[in-house]
Amino acid sequence: AFMGTLIAAILAVPLGFLAARNLVPNWILNFSLRGLLGGIRGIDQLIWALVFVRAVGLGPLAGVLAMAVSDTGTLAKLFAEAVENADRKQMEGVESTGAARALVIRLGIVPQVLPLFLSQVLYFFESNTRSATILGVVGAGGIGLALADRIRINNWDEAAFIVLLILVAVAIIDWGSRTLRLKLIRA
Repeated sequence: AFMGTLIAAILAVPLGFLAARNLVPNWILNFSLRGLLGGIRGIDQLIWALVFVRAVGLGPLAGVLAMAVSDTGTLAKLFAEAVENADRKQMEGVESTGAARALVIRLGIVPQVLPLFLSQVLYFFESNTRSATILGVVGAGGIGLALADRIRINNWDEAAFIVLLILVAVAIIDWGSRTLRLKLIRA
């Protein structure tokens, strides 16, 4: 879940900026990129997992790739919308100093959208922690494989313990993300 989310976030940041209409006025590039992201996003993570299990075999690599591809499309769309909704006045203020386009983006947009980007990535990490259970059941690694094995042999006490550990992990991730968001907002 961590690696899939991290890879998706790294890929989604530049794609999100490229898909933002206010930064890339070329409508052909914008339309094409948004169509590609929509296509990626339109295929469920479970289907991606099945594709990658077939491509790379059973194991956690298939799950990481499935999460990374699926989440890249969704995060890039969310990031593009955040960039499009950024306050234009801050960008104009930086532009008025004669700054280059890269500095306008760095100083006028990034500070506005960074808390939102981080919040969305942390939410996806939490969601992917739960999704890893399902992906593991279909052979894409993760805790779901261990859970499916315990259920298959009717070892219900260990299966219940695994479910409990998943709930605890999600609660810890939720608490950590809330704490990190609050610190970032106050900074």
